[in-house]
Amino acid sequence: MIITISREFGSGGRELGKRLSEALEIPYYDHEIIKLIAKEHGFDEQYVNHLSEKRIQAFYSCTIGRRFTTTPDYVTQQKVKIAVEKQKILENFARQGDCLIIGRCADIILKEYQPFNVFVYADKMAKLKRCLERADEKENMNEKEILRMMRKIDKERAEYRTFYTDIKWGRKENYHLCVNTFGVEIKDLIVPLYTYIRAWHQAKANNCSDN
Repeated sequence: MIITISREFGSGGRELGKRLSEALEIPYYDHEIIKLIAKEHGFDEQYVNHLSEKRIQAFYSCTIGRRFTTTPDYVTQQKVKIAVEKQKILENFARQGDCLIIGRCADIILKEYQPFNVFVYADKMAKLKRCLERADEKENMNEKEILRMMRKIDKERAEYRTFYTDIKWGRKENYHLCVNTFGVEIKDLIVPLYTYIRAWHQAKANNCSDN
């Protein structure tokens, strides 16, 4: 069982993924991916995190790229190197067995492993409230700045996805389940999600055995 969770910034997707992995008793991968890439290439973790979901301006003719340029700049080269390493790491996790992966275009990269793909979203004010409640006091950001950051990060996630696929980020038809966290505690979603995902996998297994 491989589960991927894509999410809008501030929607609670990371918390949902963590709680769901605990309920299903399967490994959870998020920042661990950044740490492995940084260790492999001797990069600073913050640098890897900064580049890992930014738009790649130039594309290489490699297994995950569909376009290329003849004169890529240094930063673009690093982005591509990180993207290639990320693909290797995600495929290694999938080969090891059941897991839940947050973000990183895992739903596309691991398509051949037939993961269950979830998209988590909420309305603007609900996401703003969550961000304000969890904001680091040192950041000292006002509501306008947080809303700007939310739009910026979601735009970068959608643009980064174009490196791997033409399938649009956040479009409901591209996921097995879309979860709106507005007006509900994340912890209260876990049991119904657990039940639904188990039923989906059982139906999938039954279909395979019938064939």
